[in-house]
Amino acid sequence: MAQLSREIALRIALASRVLPGVDVPMLIGILHDKVGSPLDDEKLKAITVTNLKTGIGSLDGEEDGEDIGIGLANIKLAIRFLWGEEGEDENLPEIMPYHEGDMPESIRVAIASNLGTLLNGHFGSCIRFLIYQLSRNECRLVDIRSTIDADNAEDKNMFRAQLIKDCHVLFIQSIGGPAAAKVIRADIYPIKVPEVIEAAEQLSEFQKVFDAPPPWMAKALGRTAEERKRFISEE
Repeated sequence: MAQLSREIALRIALASRVLPGVDVPMLIGILHDKVGSPLDDEKLKAITVTNLKTGIGSLDGEEDGEDIGIGLANIKLAIRFLWGEEGEDENLPEIMPYHEGDMPESIRVAIASNLGTLLNGHFGSCIRFLIYQLSRNECRLVDIRSTIDADNAEDKNMFRAQLIKDCHVLFIQSIGGPAAAKVIRADIYPIKVPEVIEAAEQLSEFQKVFDAPPPWMAKALGRTAEERKRFISEE
């Protein structure tokens, strides 16, 4: 097999990261099957969404690619990486200054993301976590954390959970049972949002929960035990 150039290898690696369950060797095999070898810029730019869907589907016996469990948005993003249209993400939002105590009665929220400010990442493969400080009336991006070093960790899921250990809530497209257990043990509440959505839109909707927070959230907000008991009795 011909050795890949650094640029082609990077494009394939980035595409693999947004395709849960498809590692780099598997993706290279699919690409070879669809466009031949050696893989170069011209061949990668010939890959289509249909090619990728059917190629991934064939690994699971789903020849038509309809039931592969990977969202169309992620497949389209993988194609953009393969075509070389997504290198450094130029759509990343600006981090805002934040000091402890700036936002009383707020929590910290992690968003699994692969592009810009979209909530479109799976826990085990997302490229980064967008970290927001959130109160009832304010939302502030306070950090952006790359997950690239997780690839070299012995326990990738634990590494990712520790990366966001200061957060109270995690929004992801999907997460497996063992990974969810590690997130919960880190005192982070995972919430699955299957649809691709802007982070700001999801957070705005979630702000409504501050009006009547469940016990775990009331605790994170610093509410007293008496206040939490009152919520339970009212429920």
